[in-house]
Amino acid sequence: MRDLTLEDFPVRSYDKLRYRDTDRQGHVNNAVFSTFLETGRTELFYGQGGSIAGEGGSFVLARLLMEYRAEVLWPGEIWIGTGVLSVGRSSVQMRQVLFQNGKRVANADTVMVRVDNATRRSSPLSEDAVARLTAFLLPQD
Repeated sequence: MRDLTLEDFPVRSYDKLRYRDTDRQGHVNNAVFSTFLETGRTELFYGQGGSIAGEGGSFVLARLLMEYRAEVLWPGEIWIGTGVLSVGRSSVQMRQVLFQNGKRVANADTVMVRVDNATRRSSPLSEDAVARLTAFLLPQD
């Protein structure tokens, strides 16, 4: 897949950088990047007409593969591009990219699984959830 710009993503959000996000090296600590990604996923799952997981369900993180490409410096903000790569029976594979000042600073591929809140086991996505997630598919080259 080609290098994506923020404008290529169906869901765009941002977080304001906090001084406490920095470490002794003067840049934003790598652990905070996961929080930025969570912001983007939350916007996709909950920001567009209610929870995509549906009643009695939620999404859990099953896999996160992140590539750090550049350091992030305080102060400022981080922009998060979030989109869907594929939708399975109970899971969704996502791609996210973080940007600071228009520069790509990290990429991540994520797998989220729908779980039944009562049994805490994976459960199938509803037809409505599949349709809503499909609306966030990223362009394929």
